[in-house]
Amino acid sequence: MDITFEQVGYCYQKNSPFETRALQDVNVSLDSGSYTAIIGHTGSGKSTLLQHLNALLTPTEGVVTLGGRVIKAGEKQKGLRDIRKRVGIVFQFPEAQLFEETVEKDICFGPLNFGVSEEEAKARARQVIVEVGLTEEILMRSPFELSGGQMRRVAIAGVLAMDPEVLVLDEPTAGLDPNGRHEIMEMFANLHKSKGLTTVLVTHSMEDAATYAEKIVLMKGGTVEKIATPRETFSNPDKLTELGLSVPDVVHFQRRFEQRFAVTLGKTCLTIDELVGEMVPLLGKGVAGG
Repeated sequence: MDITFEQVGYCYQKNSPFETRALQDVNVSLDSGSYTAIIGHTGSGKSTLLQHLNALLTPTEGVVTLGGRVIKAGEKQKGLRDIRKRVGIVFQFPEAQLFEETVEKDICFGPLNFGVSEEEAKARARQVIVEVGLTEEILMRSPFELSGGQMRRVAIAGVLAMDPEVLVLDEPTAGLDPNGRHEIMEMFANLHKSKGLTTVLVTHSMEDAATYAEKIVLMKGGTVEKIATPRETFSNPDKLTELGLSVPDVVHFQRRFEQRFAVTLGKTCLTIDELVGEMVPLLGKGVAGG
């Protein structure tokens, strides 16, 4: 499912004394099957942009195209249920949205609400519970008896049970330890590939943006500052620092290495393996001894 923003602006409480501009002249294209990260300092417009992806918000200026659905500013919108079924959003701490008495009922709630039969909804629950790394026996348990990590996976399963074409991840690893964060992000990466999803990651983690995204949208002050690959994005750490953002630890270490030994590596490295591959030939020539 392709998504495009054309000169999109958004104001909260427009035409009132409390009008607040959140987006201005946003132009972004997200290709079907792509994996895009959206980064930016708090208040840059990331969350507002995210809510346009399934028409929770509609633009006050410009045009948002979601698949074949064109949403223009100033036009009354009807029949948005189909869009919201096709675009699944995993919000921060999704486990807080669990409420049913069993895991199965919680996962089935969304599909049933959109007209899926009970039989089909239960079949989807059995499928997605495995896709999130849990077992079918957990379906009959109360979600509130589970660990925090299990509850988060159940909540994610509920989104997947809608069979979305687009998966939007809003800080999906918030509150998790490093191992938990890695496991969840790897799970999303596998789902992205196996289901051919269009994945949009809104994150403060530069490591996750560098590791998983094919393209990064950098936002500042409600507009798009830059759209580039992770390597291009993190090749200018000073620019990111100006915007109140960090760089991945690997990029930070590379920069210190280059400054310490007055060398420039062949590329901005995004993984430890890449960095080692660039450093070893220099070390072999005695750079470290210099």
